Amino acid sequence: MTITDDLQKLLVILPQDLRSMLEQHPQRDSLVEVVLDLGRRPEARFPSGAEYLSEIPITQQQIDDCIVRVGTFGGDNRAGIEQTLHRISAIRNRTGKIIGLTCRVGRAIYGTISMIRDLVEKGQSILMLGRPGVGKTTVLREIARVLADELDKRVVIIDTSNEIAGDGDVPHPAIGRARRMQVSHPNQQHQVMIEAVENHMPEVIIIDEIGTELEALASRTIAERGVQLIGTAHGNQIENLIKNPTLSDLVGGIQAVTLGDDEARRRGSQKTVLERKAPPTFEIAVEMQERQRWVIHESVADTIDSLLRGRQPSPQVRTVDDSGKVAIARHLTAINGGATQALGGEETFRGRNARTNGWRESGQMRPLVPLNAEYQVANGSGRSEFDRLLDQSFSNSNGFESNGHKDSGPNGEDLPLHIYPYGVSRSQLDQVVGVLHLPVVLTKDIDSADAILALRSHVKNHAKLRQMAKARQVPIHMIKSSTIPQITRGLRRLLNMDDPEATDERELELFLHKGSDDEIDALEEARLAVEQIVIPKGQPVELLPRSSQVRKMQHELVEHYRLKSNSFGEEPNRRLRIYPA
Repeated sequence: MTITDDLQKLLVILPQDLRSMLEQHPQRDSLVEVVLDLGRRPEARFPSGAEYLSEIPITQQQIDDCIVRVGTFGGDNRAGIEQTLHRISAIRNRTGKIIGLTCRVGRAIYGTISMIRDLVEKGQSILMLGRPGVGKTTVLREIARVLADELDKRVVIIDTSNEIAGDGDVPHPAIGRARRMQVSHPNQQHQVMIEAVENHMPEVIIIDEIGTELEALASRTIAERGVQLIGTAHGNQIENLIKNPTLSDLVGGIQAVTLGDDEARRRGSQKTVLERKAPPTFEIAVEMQERQRWVIHESVADTIDSLLRGRQPSPQVRTVDDSGKVAIARHLTAINGGATQALGGEETFRGRNARTNGWRESGQMRPLVPLNAEYQVANGSGRSEFDRLLDQSFSNSNGFESNGHKDSGPNGEDLPLHIYPYGVSRSQLDQVVGVLHLPVVLTKDIDSADAILALRSHVKNHAKLRQMAKARQVPIHMIKSSTIPQITRGLRRLLNMDDPEATDERELELFLHKGSDDEIDALEEARLAVEQIVIPKGQPVELLPRSSQVRKMQHELVEHYRLKSNSFGEEPNRRLRIYPA
C-alpha cells in the first residue's frame, strides 16, 4: 500500500509547542486526530490509544489562532485545508462561538480495496458499513480512483464536506479522473445526488455518510436508474439498518404484514410478521469491522430475509495479512473438516482450525454420505435407507401392504401420505421430508388430507378442528412442540417406521441443514459432548455460552439423543447443561 497524508500542512495550523511535540513524536505517521477543547489539555489520538500533549489547558486565543489558519466552516461545522484531505470539525457553544476543534488526519491510501476489488468490478451497488474512524471514507476515495482510472468509468463523487476529495475547488489527486460535486449545505445533499444523475451522465455515483430519509430515497432513485452506487452509512452491522427507520430503505424497507389464519398456521408463526418491503437499494453490503477484517453480504436481499425469519445469515469473512494476501472464509469446516479450494491468483480460502482445548480436540463432524450413495453400492439401486425401511414395513403383516401395484399407508391410504399441518412449522416439515426422503406430501386442504399433524396445545384449544377431523374421518396425530425431533418422530409414527439409532447420520443432517457458521459450530460442540462424555461416562457437561436461537437448536439435538438439557446463567453468558439419562 502507498500512503500520502500531507501531515505537515495539518500540523502548521496547531499552536507552536504542540506542533513541535508532534513533529518529534515516534507515532507521528499513525496520528489519527488532535483534539483541542477550551480549558482542557490538548490530546493526540493514535490507533493504540490517546495521550496528552501538554499539561497546560487550551486557551481561547489558541483556538482562535487555529481557526484563522483554516478555511471557512460550513453548515456542517467542518472546514478543510486547501489541496489536502484533512478535516477540522468545530464544537460551538450556545451563542455559536467555537470552543473546541477536532483536527482529523486525512490520508490517501492506495491499495485499500484489494479485499473487495472483485465486487467493485461487478458493477453492483455497494454499501459500506462501519463505526466512525474505521476507514470508510478512505475506501471510498480508493474505489473512485480505481473505477475512474483503471476501469475507465464515468465517476461522480458527491462530496458533502469536501472530505473525499479535499478542500478547495481543485480535487485531490487521490480520486484520479473522478469528478467531484460539492454540496453547499448538508441539507441539500439529496438534491445534488439527483442533479448529478440528470446533468452529468455518470456510470457510478459515490456518496459518503447517507444519514437522512431524503438521502436514502435519492439513493433508491439513482440505483433504479441503472447507475452503480457506492455509499457509506454509520452502523456496525446490517442489523443496525433494519432497526433504523430512517435508513431501512437502503436494505429494502421493513413492513409489518398480517397473515391469514391458515397462512399463520401453515408457517407456525404469529399472525403479524415482518417482511422486506422492496428490493434493496444496495445489492452488496460490506461490514468494516476492523481495517483488516471485513464481512461481506453478497446478497443483501437474502441476508435481510434470513434475519427477518429469525435465521442467521452466512456471509463471507475477508481478511488481509501483512503481505497483502486476502483470505476468504465461510467457516464451513465444521462439516467438511478441511480447507476449500483457492479462488484466483491472490486470494486463498482458509478453513477454520479444529478446536484443541480439552475433549473438543477429538474431531469434527464427518462429511455426510449422499442419501443414495450407500445403498446404491449395497444393492445396485438408488433407493435411500428410508426406502429400504419402507420395503421392510410393507412385508410385515401389521405394517404397510404391497400388492406390486401400489403402496398403502397405515390406514390403507395410497402413498405418498397427504398430511395437513396445524400449528407446525411448514419450513421444518419441508426440511424433514426433503432430507429424509419420506413419502409425504403437505397439503393446505383438510379435505384432501389423509392425516392431521398438529401441536397438542393447539388441538386442546380448538374444538372446531376436532369436529372437522371427526366429520371427515381424518385422524389427528399430535406432537408436543414444533421441533425437528418431535416432527421427525410424528412423521415416523404416521408411516409406521421404526426409530433409527441416535447416531444415524441422516437424522443428524436435519440439524445441519442450511445452518450458519455459529449454529454448525454449536451443534458440533453439543454432539461431541453427548457422544464422548454424557453417554459413555454418564457425566453432565456444560457447553459454551450461545445465543437463545442457537441454544434452542442445541436443545433439539440433545432431545434427539433422548437426553435432557437445561439453560442456565445470565445473558450474554447463558449456556446449556446436558444431563445423562
